[in-house]
Amino acid sequence: MGGWRGRGGFAGIAMAAWMMAGCVGAPSRDGGPAQAVIASPSTRPADNSFVNRIVREAQGLIGAPYRLGGEDPAGMDCSGLVSLVFARAGVATPRTALAQQQAAVPVELDQLRPGDLVFFRLPDPHVGIYVGGGEFIHAPGSGRTVTTARLDQPYFLLGFAGGGRFQPSPAER
Repeated sequence: MGGWRGRGGFAGIAMAAWMMAGCVGAPSRDGGPAQAVIASPSTRPADNSFVNRIVREAQGLIGAPYRLGGEDPAGMDCSGLVSLVFARAGVATPRTALAQQQAAVPVELDQLRPGDLVFFRLPDPHVGIYVGGGEFIHAPGSGRTVTTARLDQPYFLLGFAGGGRFQPSPAER
């Protein structure tokens, strides 16, 4: 027996469709109770100035407005947030979420460290910056601002497409 039988029938399909509505429909930070626990061997930035800078720069942009195609504090989309934060830390990244995922060194969910990227298909590609403790910073969509979210929210957990890591060249460390 496969498919949605025994898992809520039409209601289950409707819930899945709602969850896959895209970045604009991302839930607010004050969503319901967590449904899963994200294991992480490291929940605080490593003793690494690059990682600390990535986390600090991302945190400093919380509250900045969303703007499709933007990549500056006046407005940014999800991949623009990543590009801006990493550029400030001296690392150039591709401009789109999909290209960022393709260029990053893959990281498993249980191996995420602060400063890593988290990628989603919601159904469109989406990216955020992991800051530890199961939280990440992202630009969720039109009419919203850069904010934090939890990986264990069902919306993000079900849409999780992998983690990725960019590191500075030895001269930039």
